[in-house]
Amino acid sequence: MKYYIISGEASGDLHGSNLMKALFEEDSNIDIRFWGGDLMNEVGGTLVKHYRELAFMGFAEVILNIGAILKNISFCKKDLLAFNPDVLVLIDYPGFNMRIAEFAKKNGIKVVYYISPQIWAWKENRIHQIKHNVDEMCVILPFEKDFYEKKHQFKVHFVGHPLIDAIANRSQVDENEFRIEHKLSQKPIIALLPGSRKQEITKLLTVMLTLTDKFSEYQFVIAGAPSQEYEFYKQFIKKSNVAFISNKTYDLLSISYAAMVTSGTATLETALFKVPEVVCYKTSWISYQVGKQLVKLKYISLVNLIMDQKVVTELIQDKCNSKNLEIELRRLLEASHREKIFLNYFDLEKKLGGKGASKRVANLITKKEVV
Repeated sequence: MKYYIISGEASGDLHGSNLMKALFEEDSNIDIRFWGGDLMNEVGGTLVKHYRELAFMGFAEVILNIGAILKNISFCKKDLLAFNPDVLVLIDYPGFNMRIAEFAKKNGIKVVYYISPQIWAWKENRIHQIKHNVDEMCVILPFEKDFYEKKHQFKVHFVGHPLIDAIANRSQVDENEFRIEHKLSQKPIIALLPGSRKQEITKLLTVMLTLTDKFSEYQFVIAGAPSQEYEFYKQFIKKSNVAFISNKTYDLLSISYAAMVTSGTATLETALFKVPEVVCYKTSWISYQVGKQLVKLKYISLVNLIMDQKVVTELIQDKCNSKNLEIELRRLLEASHREKIFLNYFDLEKKLGGKGASKRVANLITKKEVV
């Protein structure tokens, strides 16, 4: 069997790598060609393009890079036809993957979409394209099944959230050894997760690091994204209580006391590690204004969306400033507030279902089992 897999972001690389492991467990002789990152590349198969070449954030940034995006889409179509897979597996990344799904369907290639586009947040009219172009949709958030099946009469498979597996299967870290290896002090750690794209890192890390002097009794540690080099982060590190660790986010979260986190998958990862967090989001003025008109949600973090209540504080755009961050970070350090957050985190994990998401998707792809 031949599989073509497309993921365009760091989170997609993680979930794609676990899916590939599950596929190889089903049949070690399969042939996989993929767009992804270092994690997927470590599993096997043939890497076509790294997601570093694909990551453009926000409406304005997409417009500025439209030439490169269209070139990548054209290349992907040609490469897909040349490989002629039995199944095309698309992982999130809807702006790109929805176009490829349409192309694949027209050319008789089976399409499995793993991790649904967030059409419940915006662009709900994409449901028509999904119904027409996607053969199997695998959703990972509990409310998505009702959204598709009750509101839009489109059968989907709720497979559970792959982060449950990713976190459960990781190797445990020895905190003392980790601190020594990365030259960290013995102070409690406040993790900074400023995202994976240069635009968001620049905007958010600049604000986050204004708090270092006011919390000198803590060790601030920047979680470097695998898609960015240390030289890029170096310009922001000016204080002695700020450290940088690349591509070790899970190890860092496992020993952190609190965190400031950019909106996205990282908010859920932080919650599953039971780390009290404040969620930050800041983009260009144009992107934000356009987004406000298109996205009609009560919350932006996955934690709050899944729980349908305010579990963690969200500081968005102008509210994401030094004053507000300081207030919220001090709250995260209070015992009573932390206890409330922990209780909500445990409820959150229950809602996400158990282990085995990657295995369920692999079974669906290879054996056509209904999940």
